[in-house]
Amino acid sequence: MSSSKLETQQATGESYQKQPGAPNAEIADSKEPESVLEEGGPKNDQDFAAAEQYKNQGNDLLKTKEFTKAIDMYTKAIDLYPNSAVYYANRSLAHLRQESFGYALQDGVSAVKADPGYLKGYYRRAAAHMSLGKFKQALCDFEFVAKCRPNDKDAKLKFTECTKIVKMRAFERAIAVDKPEKTLSEMYRDMETITIEDDYKGPQLEDGKVTLQFMKDLMEHYKGQKRLHRKFAYKILCEIDTYMRAQPSLVDITVKDEDKFTICGDIHGQFYDLMNIFDINGLPSEKNPYLFNGDFVDRGSFSVECIFTLFGFKLLYPNHFFLSRGNHESINMNQMYGFTGEVTAKYTSTMADIFTQVFNWLPLCHCINQKILVMHGGLFSSDNVTLDNIRRIERNCQPPEEGLMCELLWSDPQQWMGRGPSKRGVGIQFGPDVTEAFCKLNNLDYIIRSHEVKDMGYEVAHNGQCITVFSAPNYCDTMGNMGAFITITGNDMKPNYTSFKAVPHPDVKPMAYANSLMHWLA
Repeated sequence: MSSSKLETQQATGESYQKQPGAPNAEIADSKEPESVLEEGGPKNDQDFAAAEQYKNQGNDLLKTKEFTKAIDMYTKAIDLYPNSAVYYANRSLAHLRQESFGYALQDGVSAVKADPGYLKGYYRRAAAHMSLGKFKQALCDFEFVAKCRPNDKDAKLKFTECTKIVKMRAFERAIAVDKPEKTLSEMYRDMETITIEDDYKGPQLEDGKVTLQFMKDLMEHYKGQKRLHRKFAYKILCEIDTYMRAQPSLVDITVKDEDKFTICGDIHGQFYDLMNIFDINGLPSEKNPYLFNGDFVDRGSFSVECIFTLFGFKLLYPNHFFLSRGNHESINMNQMYGFTGEVTAKYTSTMADIFTQVFNWLPLCHCINQKILVMHGGLFSSDNVTLDNIRRIERNCQPPEEGLMCELLWSDPQQWMGRGPSKRGVGIQFGPDVTEAFCKLNNLDYIIRSHEVKDMGYEVAHNGQCITVFSAPNYCDTMGNMGAFITITGNDMKPNYTSFKAVPHPDVKPMAYANSLMHWLA
C-alpha cells in the first residue's frame, strides 16, 4: 500500500468535537482514559483486566526495546478490547520504532477514531506522517491540538515547527521550478579560490585527486573527530557528481573467478562500525572490491564522515568500489533523520543542497556476473519486470511514491505468497513466489537487499533467493543487533556471511542532528 493510499484511511473530517486534555509526556500511556471507558466498555471486567495486563507487558517490552514482542502484547490487548485509543497509540509507537510507518499510521488513525479526545493519538498519527514525509497531513493534527489547547506551550511548539517545515518545502519547490541543470563543477567554479587556513593540519588532495594516502589520512582524521577542509569536501562532491551522472541506473559488475567481492548493507552514519568492517575485511582496493547497498547516512551522527569516506573510495577505485542509492538518500529522510542537520552543522546548508543533487545520480542497483541483483529495498508490484526495465529508469529525481524506483528503494519481503501492502506505508511486500518468478524471468540465482535490521545482520529467505544484509550493528545504539557483510567469489557465487558486533564510538548520540519534532514525537 502506498503512502497516498494509506492517507485516504485517515479521517480528515473525523470527530474532532471533543475537547482533549493536556498531552501526556510518557513514552507509552499506562492508564486508560476515562472517555474511552465510558464508550462501550470491555466485554467484561475480566477481559478488561487481561487487556490491561497485556498492555502493561507491552509497555515494559517497549522500554527494553523489544518492539516485536511489545507489538504482540498490544495486539492481544486490542483483540480483547478494540475500543481503546491507548492500545492503538502504544502499538503505533512500537511500529514507529521498527520503522513500520504504514502500520504506525494505521494505528494512529485507529487511536483517533477510538477516542477523538485523546491527544496522543494525534501525535502518533502526526509522527507517522512526518516519517513518511507527509508534512501537510502532520500539520493538520498539530493545528487541531494547538487550537484545542491554546495555552499548551508544547502543542504550540510542535505546530510552529511543523509549519516551518511545510513553508520551507513549499519554498524549495517554488525555486526549483525551471532550475537550469548544471553540474556541481559548473555551479561552483569559484571553489578553487577557497583559502586553506594555516592552522589546518588535516589531509589534502594531491593535485586535486584522491590518493590511497589521502584516504588513510582522512580516516585517521575522522577517528579523531576532526573535519575535512571544506575546499576538499566540495571538490570530492564535484568529482563524484561528474562521475555518477555518467553511470546507468543499473550497473553491471564482473567478478573474476578467483576474486573476492564484498557486499555491505545499511551503514546509517555509524562511522566507527564502518571502520571496523575495513579492519575485519581489509581496506577497499582493486583486489578487495566492495559494494555498499544504500542508507549510508541518517540516524547515526557520523554520517558526514561515512559519506566522504565512501565517496573518496569510489573516486580512488571507480571500477572496484560501488554505491547504491537507499531510501535515506533523499531530501525528506535527510531533513527529518539528521543528515541535513549534520551537514549544516559541520559545513553549510549549501553543502546539504549539494548532497541532494549528488544523491539523485546514485545508481539504483547492481547486477553481479549477471546472476545476483543487489538493490536496497526489494521487488515490484508488477509482474514481468526485466533488468532492461530497470536500466531505463530515469533516476535523477527524489524517489516517487510509487513505481519501479520507489519499490527498488522501499519494498520488503514477506513470508507468505503473493504481494501485500507495505508495513512502511511506501512500496510493497513481496512473497517467495514473486522472488522466484522474478529470478526465473531474469535468469538470476538470487537477490540481495538491505533496508531492515536483522539480529545477526543478515537473513536468508524465500528458499535462499532473497538475502537481507544490514551492516549497522546495535542500530541507533538501541537495537542490540549484529552487523554483517556478505562475500562471494567469481567462480562460486554462493554467499558467505560475516557477523560482527558494534564497537565504541564518541559520546554523540544517534539522531543528535535530527529534526526536533522527531524527538518530541517519540
